[in-house]
Amino acid sequence: MTASNTVPGRYLRALRTGDEDPTDPSALRRRRLVVVIVTLAAGVIISAWALRIPAGDPLFYPATAALALVWLIGAFASGPVHLGSEPYRPGRRPVVTSVGIAAALVALFCAGALVVAQIPALRDPVDDLLAHGTRGNLVAVAALTAVNGIAEECFHRGAVYSATQRVHPIIITTIVYAAVTATTGIPLLVLAAVILGAVTAVQRRCTGGVLGPCITHVAWSLVMLIALGPLLDAASAL
Repeated sequence: MTASNTVPGRYLRALRTGDEDPTDPSALRRRRLVVVIVTLAAGVIISAWALRIPAGDPLFYPATAALALVWLIGAFASGPVHLGSEPYRPGRRPVVTSVGIAAALVALFCAGALVVAQIPALRDPVDDLLAHGTRGNLVAVAALTAVNGIAEECFHRGAVYSATQRVHPIIITTIVYAAVTATTGIPLLVLAAVILGAVTAVQRRCTGGVLGPCITHVAWSLVMLIALGPLLDAASAL
């Protein structure tokens, strides 16, 4: 088997040549752009509010559910949302590779947590965010985390990507996603958005759809929700 026929080789070739998502006609591109702008305006306002709600406040649950609903409505109102497939393997969904990418991201962020644990200015806002799982209903928070991950990918790597696919969509979707996340006021969450956004945008280009990004995002975020707090505590005790 040549290097170009390996899984990494197929992804690199897909990254160079572009995904299999057909280019939208002009009328649909204009519609996507309008829906994206309106959705972003609503999403930014709700995101800034929802993720600043103190841990333990029951308002957090409907607020984050509303945020997910906004992203999902915007995603599907903008036009078709494609699932995608493994590069050059039509019909085979990118499940295993997406889980592997999520595992690599988890390893990267766990390593970064060892540094963050020693810097209170960076750690404290993260602790406040993770407290929603420890002070509230962990099952409900995990479910909302998963739903929001899917909704964010459907919108950012679905609608926004398709609306900008002629003008550097990987860069634009990453910037937009980071800018929306910046409204939370949590610096490390913005950094995470840049890294996660770039990785999932590349996945979107290589696979032609949002399924791979959704799997990666949900798997990564659920592991971080459960493992990051204990890891930060253990690192602080060293």
